[in-house]
Amino acid sequence: MRLFAAVLPPSGVADELDPAVSALHRLPGAGRLRWTERAGWHFTLAFLGEVADATLPALRDGLAAAARGHAPCELRLSGGGRFGERALWAGAAGDTGRLAELADSVQSAARRAGVDPAQEHAYTPHLTLARSRGGVALGPYAAALDGFLGTPWSADTLALVRSHPAPDAHYETMATWPLGR
Repeated sequence: MRLFAAVLPPSGVADELDPAVSALHRLPGAGRLRWTERAGWHFTLAFLGEVADATLPALRDGLAAAARGHAPCELRLSGGGRFGERALWAGAAGDTGRLAELADSVQSAARRAGVDPAQEHAYTPHLTLARSRGGVALGPYAAALDGFLGTPWSADTLALVRSHPAPDAHYETMATWPLGR
């Protein structure tokens, strides 16, 4: 099964972001982007890829230990950015250094369980809003989010999430662990 570890923002955070994202849908080229569903908004800590059922117990144990080793952190959505012309995202402010430390611990726990997390670049806390199908410049979209600043919230839970493929593509939270406990 295809898995990732993440911090899931509370619904109030999504409520605040919704109007800003709705405004982005009115920009030129928006119809050519693949927009993420609000229910799928998350901060990925580690993309784990295909994980065998036999590996799950060790992975769960490792993620539980990683969660216990990190206190909750205060975050807020802040501004936007992009990864080239591939992905548009909302950024984070607050205890992002602590979130990056949690991501490192999650990736280490996954490796100890026999899972090789895909890590192409340094950890950048972000919530993916859209992916490009090609031919759409994402700079104006990211710039439109420059002034966005959400209410602070406590990131206090680590989640293991399963990504179900099309045609019924959706995310399923498989397990959660409280941070610092």
